[in-house]
Amino acid sequence: MSGFTSVLALIVMGLVVLVLARGLFNMMKGQNANLSNKLMQLRIALQALAVVLIMLTLWLTGGGR
Repeated sequence: MSGFTSVLALIVMGLVVLVLARGLFNMMKGQNANLSNKLMQLRIALQALAVVLIMLTLWLTGGGR
């Protein structure tokens, strides 16, 4: 189970990077400000999910003890 959560956490972290890059690119181009805002909100939600998955993985593995 901890292997699954580790892989899932890595996937979510990758998604965070992609959403961040897309949002920054959209902001630099000066395109739709509403889309940039929605992308940044999505980034925050994905970051929260990543933190939860990392904590769950640590809990399942005993925290590296």
